[in-house]
Amino acid sequence: MPQGNLWRMAGLPLESDKWMTQPARNAVTSRKKTPSAPAKAQSAKAAAAAAAANSAAYQHYQTAVQLVQQGKYEKARTALEKLLPDAPREISERIRMYLATCHRQLEHSRITFLSAEERYNYAVLQLNNGLYEDAREHFQGVLQTEPKADYAWYGLALLECITNHPEECLEALHKAIHLNSRNRLQARTDNDFQAMADDPRFTELLYPEP
Repeated sequence: MPQGNLWRMAGLPLESDKWMTQPARNAVTSRKKTPSAPAKAQSAKAAAAAAAANSAAYQHYQTAVQLVQQGKYEKARTALEKLLPDAPREISERIRMYLATCHRQLEHSRITFLSAEERYNYAVLQLNNGLYEDAREHFQGVLQTEPKADYAWYGLALLECITNHPEECLEALHKAIHLNSRNRLQARTDNDFQAMADDPRFTELLYPEP
């Protein structure tokens, strides 16, 4: 029987293994532990897919938040509910928060206002909360039923100023002043019109020549 087989049967290393140099053994070991190229490629693809999914989720989240800020609560709620199940952990809690806001605002939209003044007060509340589109909807709703409500024209003028619509601001403020001259005095000291301070048309409207 060859000598190599006797050594294997006895559990002894072959002579060629016995005299293998340490660098050679290290090389063999490292070759055994190194993942194959296909495995590396598969892992990289999985990581890239996960990153792409997270990026898409954040983009959809930003779009949904913009819908909330625009007062489009029904569309925002639909988008957020679709996004929530697979959303990254970092934004899932914020999604739930915005969903709660959507539900609350949709409930408010079903409120029946007892008077134009009551709807106006609700519009001012939405304006103060930064919900500009919702505020605009209710200011305009007041004016549809009460076109001579100077206070609603004044509130709409403020809204148009805050949202950087100077032409619409001037038009609404002109109507408010025409209906009630006291609105001119109020606008002179109203800091919410600060963005219009350098517009000569605004100055002329507040300080007309005698």
